[in-house]
Amino acid sequence: MLNDKPYLIDAITGNSRFLASLGNTGRMYRLWWPNIDFPQHVDKIHSGLFFEGELASGRTSWFDEPEHGWSHEAAYVPGTNIFRTKAKHHYFPVEATTVDFAAPGEDFHVREYTFTNNGESPVSFQFLFYSAFAIAENRLYNTVFFDEEADAIVHYRHRYFFSIGSSNVCTGYQAGYAWDAAENGALRGTNIEMTTDGGLSWKIQDLAPGAAVTVPVYIAAGTTRFESLDALNKAKSRPSNEWFAETNQYWHEFVEAATPCPTDNPEIKELYVRSLLMFKLMSDEKTGSIVAAPEFDENFSRCGGYSYCWGRDAAFITTAIDKAGLTGLTDRFYDWALTAQDPDGSWQQRHYHDGSLAPSWGIQLDEGASLIWGMWEHYKHTGSRDFAVRVWPSVEKGAAFLVASLDPATGLPKPSRDLWEEREAEHTYSAAAVYGGLSAAASFAELEGKQELAAEWSAAAARVQEGLAAHGWNEEKDSFYRGLKITVYPHVYEEATSKGLQGYTQTSAKGYTTYHLQHDPVIDISLLGISVPFGAFTPDDERMVKTADVVERELTSPIVGGIKRYEDDTYAGGNPWILTTLWLAHYRIANGQYDEAKKHLQWAIDHRTATGLLPEQVDKNTGETAWVVPLTWSHAMFVLTIFMLAERGELN
Repeated sequence: MLNDKPYLIDAITGNSRFLASLGNTGRMYRLWWPNIDFPQHVDKIHSGLFFEGELASGRTSWFDEPEHGWSHEAAYVPGTNIFRTKAKHHYFPVEATTVDFAAPGEDFHVREYTFTNNGESPVSFQFLFYSAFAIAENRLYNTVFFDEEADAIVHYRHRYFFSIGSSNVCTGYQAGYAWDAAENGALRGTNIEMTTDGGLSWKIQDLAPGAAVTVPVYIAAGTTRFESLDALNKAKSRPSNEWFAETNQYWHEFVEAATPCPTDNPEIKELYVRSLLMFKLMSDEKTGSIVAAPEFDENFSRCGGYSYCWGRDAAFITTAIDKAGLTGLTDRFYDWALTAQDPDGSWQQRHYHDGSLAPSWGIQLDEGASLIWGMWEHYKHTGSRDFAVRVWPSVEKGAAFLVASLDPATGLPKPSRDLWEEREAEHTYSAAAVYGGLSAAASFAELEGKQELAAEWSAAAARVQEGLAAHGWNEEKDSFYRGLKITVYPHVYEEATSKGLQGYTQTSAKGYTTYHLQHDPVIDISLLGISVPFGAFTPDDERMVKTADVVERELTSPIVGGIKRYEDDTYAGGNPWILTTLWLAHYRIANGQYDEAKKHLQWAIDHRTATGLLPEQVDKNTGETAWVVPLTWSHAMFVLTIFMLAERGELN
C-alpha cells in the first residue's frame, strides 16, 4: 500500500499527457503518465531546505509541509494551468516559491523552485529533492539509479522510466533508502538500488540579502531510459523561464480560441476560464477520453474510485465543451467512445482511457443512451456530416440494444444500476435517458435516410414516454417514482410487504432468490432528467412542475443550502452537490424561473475551492469543500447553466 495521501487536493496541472495533483503547500501527491487516468506513479515527493551556519538545526525543513513551521500562499497563474506556491517560515529567512507546470506537447513536468533571502545577512543552505516512486502504483520491482552523465536520478519499473534532474548541477545524490539521509542533509552517493526512492541536493552558498536563486527540477518520462533521459535533456536545453513563458502563452491562446464567456461578471468569467482549462486537463491527449476526476482514493477506502471515463458524465461534459467552442475535444472523445462500445451495442459502466473495462458494479442503461444523445447534441452544434457518418454504425448498434432492453410490461428499460450506482431497478432517470437516446438515434436515422429505423426508434421512445406516464407517477408524493421493480435486501422486503407495500420474489435457474418492491418512492434530483436534458416531458408539464418543487423542498440542505442527491443520502456524509444544485437551476431556467435558477448558480459559484475549482460535494454543516476536487461534471453543469441563461438573455 502506498503512503497515505489526502482525499482532497487543491490543484491539478498537466498537459493531457501528464496530470499532477497538488496541495496548497506545493506538495505533489500524484502524477499520471502517459495517460491521465492510469497509471499513477508517485508515492511521496518532498522539497526541503537544510540550513547551515547560525540557522543550522541539524534537520531538513520540508517547506511543502505546514508541520515544519511554513505558511503558504497558493494560486493558479491567472488564465493558465500553471500553479504557484509561496512558502515562508517564521524563523528561516528564505522564501521558497514553487511553480508547477507541464510543457505543452512534452514528456516532462517542470517544478521551478526559486529561493529568496528576505533576511539581513547572507544565508547558506542545501535544497533537497526527495522522490519515492511506486511506478504503476506498485512498490515491487522498482529500481533507482544515478546517471552521472545526465546528472539525474532515474526511477524505473518495467516500461516506465522517470528521470529527475536540473539544469543546475547537483552537489549530492543518493539512489535508494534516501529518506533518513535527506532528513539529515547528507546524501551518501549510492549509485543504484532495487527500491523506490532517491534524492538530489544542491548547495546554495552565501545567498545575499534580497537575492534569489532558481533551481528548476524536471521530471521526465519515457518508455525506456533513453527516452526519459532524452526528454530530460530537452527540458534542460532551455532556461526554465522560457518553458514557463511558452506554457503561459499556450494556455492564454487556448482560452482565447474558445467561445468568450457570455458575461463580464468577474466571478462567472473567472470560473468559466478555469472550467475551460480544467476540461483540457481532463481530456486525454493519447486517446481523447475524458476522466471524471483525478483519482484520490486509490485504495477504494471510501468510494469506488473516480479516475475512469463514464459515458454519462462525458455526455454532459462534451455538451458543455461544445458550448465553450472546444469542439475538437468533443470530436476526439466520441472517436474514443466508438472503440469502447461492446459488440452487442452496449457501453459498460466505465472504462480506462485505453478502452479497457474498469472496475464495475454492472451495466447502467442510461450510459449508452446518454452517449447517443450526446452524439446528436454534438452533431446539432457542429452540423458535421462527416461526424454523423462516422458514428452511424455505433448509433445503429446502440439503438438496437436499447430497444431490446425495454420491458414489454412497462415500456421502461429493464432493471439495471442507477446513475448513482447504488441500486438495481427500472429507474425513471434511466428511462428518461433511453428516451433521449432513442430520439437522438431516430434523428440520426432520418439524416441517413433510414426511415424504417427512424420510425422504429421513435415508436420505442414513445413507448418509454407512455410508460413513464402510465407507471411513473406517485400521487401520494406529487412526484415521479424514482423507479419500479427495485431490488432490496430480504429484511427490507419483509418489512415493506408486512406494511402492505407491493413486492415479489424471483428465483434464478441456479436457485437463488432475489427480492423486489414494486415502487421506489424516494425523491431524487435525477427525476428532473425527465425534462432536462432529455425532454420526455416538457418543463411546464404539471407533473414536472410538482416534481421540481418537491425536489427543492425535500432535498435542500437545511444549514448551508444546496441540493442533495436524494432523500436520506449517506454517501460521504449526505452533502449537497454542485452538479445537483445546478441541475435544479437547469430545470428552473427551462421553465422560465430565472431568479430561482440564478440563486442556485450563485450558490455553486460561492462554493468553489480557494483555487477556483468545483468539487463534487460541499459539507452540509460547514459549507467547506467535502469530496472530490475537481469533478469534471460539476464544471460542465456550471458551463451549461451560464449558456442556458445567456441564450435566454438572462445572464447578468
